[in-house]
Amino acid sequence: MTKKMNVESFNLDHTKVVAPYVRLAGTTEGVNGDKIFKYDIRFCQPNKEHMKMPGLHSLEHLMAELSRNHHSQIVDISPMGCQTGFYLSIINDESYENVLNLLEKTLNDVLEATEVPACNEVQCGWAASHSLDGAKEIAEKMLAKKDEWTQVFSEEV
Repeated sequence: MTKKMNVESFNLDHTKVVAPYVRLAGTTEGVNGDKIFKYDIRFCQPNKEHMKMPGLHSLEHLMAELSRNHHSQIVDISPMGCQTGFYLSIINDESYENVLNLLEKTLNDVLEATEVPACNEVQCGWAASHSLDGAKEIAEKMLAKKDEWTQVFSEEV
């Protein structure tokens, strides 16, 4: 048995998940009763595939900006270092269905985008590493498998 880690995703058996999926990875309650819901939005199968950095970077910018048009309680959307997905944190909204709708609307917005927001040296730390086409390709692939988003593990598990 592997030692239990402090980071929730380190306790997830990445060999048993089946991407793409959206899963609640954790809930944190603040001292004033606010709840933050953290979601693991997995685009690629761990250790089998990954998003290329320019497309992932542009998708990060697009999702960070466009998602807030659909939900006012987003705390953060951040890419995973393994380049297989994103973490989404939302405050005081425990509806899984709302997260699925938010993701679908945001990815459809990405497909309609004509530029990457904040893609310049003033607003971005690595402005040369972007690909709008790459972001659209990732979004299109994820949307094509929308009916699979709710299944985290294969039926064999």
